[in-house]
Amino acid sequence: MSSPRARRALDDIPVYRPGKAATSEDHKLSSNENPFAPLPGVMERAAVELGRMNRYPDAGMTALYEALSARHGLSPDHFAAGTGSVAVLFALLTAHLEAGDEIVYAWRSFEAYPIAADLTGATTVRVPLRADSTHDLDAMAAAVTDRTRVVLVCTPNNPTGPVVAADELHRFLDTVPDDVLVVIDEAYVEFVRDPSAADGLAALAARGNVVVLRTFSKAYGLAGLRVGYAIARPAVAESIRKATPPFAVTDLSQAAAVASLDAQEALDERVEEIVQERIAMVAALRGQGWQVPETEANFVWLPLGEDAMDFAAAADPVSVRPFAGDGVRISIGAPEVNALLVSRAAAWRAAH
Repeated sequence: MSSPRARRALDDIPVYRPGKAATSEDHKLSSNENPFAPLPGVMERAAVELGRMNRYPDAGMTALYEALSARHGLSPDHFAAGTGSVAVLFALLTAHLEAGDEIVYAWRSFEAYPIAADLTGATTVRVPLRADSTHDLDAMAAAVTDRTRVVLVCTPNNPTGPVVAADELHRFLDTVPDDVLVVIDEAYVEFVRDPSAADGLAALAARGNVVVLRTFSKAYGLAGLRVGYAIARPAVAESIRKATPPFAVTDLSQAAAVASLDAQEALDERVEEIVQERIAMVAALRGQGWQVPETEANFVWLPLGEDAMDFAAAADPVSVRPFAGDGVRISIGAPEVNALLVSRAAAWRAAH
């Protein structure tokens, strides 16, 4: 018996692979999750919405956009939210790409990029990272043609960790035509401590073709509620909202996001704890002889090549994220779990 055929565009698109489940949540270092419980006030504000789940959420996301407007000093029409920044990206590419267009991005980068891009029917142009796992913006600029409509820049880069430098981004943007959208994915921006790092909001203020992606999933610890957003010029933000399904973000999620924005002091303390754990893990791994790229995110990268899957198996009971033939991404978790991972890394290295 035959069945209806899906679009041919799906034939070569892989299913997104989430991080492997660990023996316990505490040992899960595979999904770049925040190891802390929700910020103060978040549970209480979100719980209020549980009593009215029979109602549709605010499709205009009024309170969320007002809170983001106050945080970033921009009018509410500069924002477009969705179920995580990845969903916002899907909507953005749906709004701005079609068959015959091109999209340029570095590789390896966020695993969802090729899925989101290929679904539009556009042609993907992947530009290899440099040997130090950073974006090669000169090569990306050279890859832009008159068919290019979107360029993705992930900083810090997922899964390798380095940031794009501000001066490099500035030179790059000078070369990109004004009718090409440059999407700066800053999902991990709260963890950045490098003073030379690019600032997506500064780039947006200076140029009309920049879009900045942010999320509440990482630093804010709302991965399970799925809230992300784009910051863009109003016309671009509107195009994203048009391509986003109505009622996408629940009132519970909106309330939790707004409450998280109100807990800045607690957020800063937690992020700094994660940053210090990151610094300690990098030092420990390098002390064992590992080649660890500079990272400004809440994870580290081991460029293990063909040994990636073997290392991931040996890390048990800690789960990490292997990319077959490429490397392993290790999220920063609780101190005791980080220490266990470091000991597993030492054992693996001693055996090899």
